[in-house]
Amino acid sequence: MKIHKHFIAGVLCVSALFSPFSANAQQAGQVLFEQQTWTEIQSALKAGTTTILVPIGGTEQSGPYLAVGKHNVRVMVLSQQIAQKLGQTMVAPVVAYVPEGTTSPRSSHMRFPGTITVPPDVFEKTLVSIGESFQVQGFRNIVFLGDHGGYQKYMEKAATVLNHEWQGKNAKALYIKDYYTAITNQYAKWLTQQGHGNEVGMHADISDTSLLLAVDPSMVRESALRASGTPSAAEGMYGGDPRHASAELGRVGVAMQVNAAVKAIEEERVK
Repeated sequence: MKIHKHFIAGVLCVSALFSPFSANAQQAGQVLFEQQTWTEIQSALKAGTTTILVPIGGTEQSGPYLAVGKHNVRVMVLSQQIAQKLGQTMVAPVVAYVPEGTTSPRSSHMRFPGTITVPPDVFEKTLVSIGESFQVQGFRNIVFLGDHGGYQKYMEKAATVLNHEWQGKNAKALYIKDYYTAITNQYAKWLTQQGHGNEVGMHADISDTSLLLAVDPSMVRESALRASGTPSAAEGMYGGDPRHASAELGRVGVAMQVNAAVKAIEEERVK
């Protein structure tokens, strides 16, 4: 595999994710909201932990070789890394039920087994209720991080609704689009520079598969993937080719997503 000169820089970025953090950063066990007691959360709020990340995944088919919880696993792992780098930040439970098409008639990913969908308006109202829940507790920055492209506009709308509702209050909802666009723009460009441009598609491609291999290889049916023929839309794989995917490639994309999100959130927190 040909490695572009920028690969080394990417690996260094990944290494930084696992190096000791600043004095403000938190350990892994301290960032998960659902692993705290209510009194521990109250104490953390009083101590200045007033940012919470809301990781949004989705449960969908991703071809024969990726497990259907792909987005949920990825966004949770990356959210923890983002929280640890930011410091004074918690991570909410993953939102795993998102718009994925219709059930009657069956459309989009709902045409395949393994997908769960909810209507867009239900999804939006869920995000608004989540934001309100955290705001009344004392969180001041409620951050929506979405791992899937299909619902980004609904996330943005929910944040807009909340910010209108919170005018005059010391709280804001942040829709961090850079978390997602780091993959569709920066990472896709980097993969093309490595000679994988024809393997980048829309879904379950080299990008999707490499990112999952970097985060949790148990979610990838790698032996079957390596032995497979050319992927097709009939298998739920839309463009591109995942057969040359690797954890090595994926770690660069993970670093890009984490760094893009941290930068965007830090900029918003000081406004």
